[in-house]
Amino acid sequence: MTRFSLALAATLSFVLTPFAVQAQEADAAANPVAQRTYQPINYDLTEDRENILLLDLSNGERVAIRLMPSWAPNHVERIKALARQNFYDGVIFHRVIEGFMAQTGDPTGTGTGGSQLPDLAEEFNPMPHVRGTVSMARAADEDSANSQFFIVFYPRFSLDRNYTNFGRVIGNMAAVDAINRGEPPANPTRVVQASIASDNEPAPAMVAPRVEKDISTDELNAPIIE
Repeated sequence: MTRFSLALAATLSFVLTPFAVQAQEADAAANPVAQRTYQPINYDLTEDRENILLLDLSNGERVAIRLMPSWAPNHVERIKALARQNFYDGVIFHRVIEGFMAQTGDPTGTGTGGSQLPDLAEEFNPMPHVRGTVSMARAADEDSANSQFFIVFYPRFSLDRNYTNFGRVIGNMAAVDAINRGEPPANPTRVVQASIASDNEPAPAMVAPRVEKDISTDELNAPIIE
């Protein structure tokens, strides 16, 4: 036992010597670990419009989303590319869960579709999934995100580092709150147009709802004119 204790003590004393610490510090200095910088969200709608996604919804509202390249550069580029291809135009919010999130981006409306582009490798980051977060949907495979994304109604921190958080709603969250619920909704809200703010696409003209006119008894009894 004495021999083992002495050997252990000698080993520990070697590990804790200033020479060993200096060697570790020198190695760390020679091989620095790259630190990612996560930029804060800019809520000014007039600035960096190249990284603002506009969603014109069938409820007649326009939503502004700040895209964050420093958080997830490849996912941001995918969203911008698809928006400029008009990929999202006419796509429904196919999965909308009260108190959780609204999901869109599937042209089939089933939750199983995507674009013709290859799936993306995950870009998980420490940015929290709070109200207004825009994050990429995926299947079980971490590298299966493609075109579908969701907007969070209320904080869901269990999603952090499990789904790629790439943006935040910076304008008209009330319109997101008004998206019709369901899986899928009986009357789904649609993305009428998705565009990048710097492209200056005008909001599409919304079709006004038809107003039914009250019909009088005289009109019901009037002769039919062919």
